Amino acid sequence: MAAKGDRDVGYELYYWPGIQGRGEPIRLAFEEAGVPYVDVGRLPETRGGGVGAIERFLTGEAGGVRPFAPPFLKVGDMVLAHTAAILHWLGPRLGLVSEHEEERMAAHQHQLTLTDLFAEVHDAHHPIAVSLYYEDQKAEAKRCTHHLVSERVPKFLDYFEDALRRNKRGKGEHLVGDRLTYVDLSLFQTLSGLAYAFPRAMQRLGARIPLASALRERVAARPRIAAYLASPRRIPFNQHGVFRHYEELDDAPPRR
Repeated sequence: MAAKGDRDVGYELYYWPGIQGRGEPIRLAFEEAGVPYVDVGRLPETRGGGVGAIERFLTGEAGGVRPFAPPFLKVGDMVLAHTAAILHWLGPRLGLVSEHEEERMAAHQHQLTLTDLFAEVHDAHHPIAVSLYYEDQKAEAKRCTHHLVSERVPKFLDYFEDALRRNKRGKGEHLVGDRLTYVDLSLFQTLSGLAYAFPRAMQRLGARIPLASALRERVAARPRIAAYLASPRRIPFNQHGVFRHYEELDDAPPRR
C-alpha cells in the first residue's frame, strides 16, 4: 500500500495516447496502488495534454531534462525517463516493492529483463528499421518472428518461471519477496501482450509456465486491476503498440 503522502504527489505520466506500449507497466503500478496520476498524453490539448505536450519535452522546448523518448514521469521539477528507471523509483513510494535493497535490486533486474523482451518483440515486426512500416519489411519480419517465438520467447518465459519457482518466500506466487511487486504487474502485462500477439504460440507454451500463467490470472483478478481492465482507462491492444497481432506472424515458419 502506498504511503498516505504519496496520494498528494502530482504524478504526471507522459506517454503516447492510443497505445499501451512501454507506458502500461507504469499505469498498472499506479492503478494497483490506488494513487492518482495524470496521463498527460490522453488529456485534450485545451488542458495541456496530447502529443504536443510530449513533444515539447522531446524537443527540449519545455526546458530542464530532455528525455530521449516516452515514457517519462514528471514529479515537481524532476523528469525521469525509461520504464524500468521509473518503476525502480516509484516502487518503494507506491508500496510495490520492499525497502530492502536486495529485493529492490532483484525487482529492478527482472524489470530490465522484461525491457529486453519488449524490445525483441517490437523489433520482430520492425526488423530492418523502426522508420519503415511493417508492410515494408514483411518477409524479414516473418523470418525474425519465427526465431522470436520458437527460441527467444520460450527462453525468457522459462527464466521467469524458474524465478517464480526459486523464490521460496513467494511460494511460487511472486517474483520477488512474499507479496505483489511492480514486476509481477509487468510480467502480467508481458504475458497478456504475448497472448494477444501470438495466441497460437502462447497456447502451446502455456504448459511449460504454470506458475507464470497462474500469476497472470491472479493479477487480473485483483480488485483495482480488474476495475482498471474493465474501464476505458485501459487502452485495448492494437496494431500500433509493442504487442501487435499479425496472423501471418503467429509462429510463422522461416523464409526459405
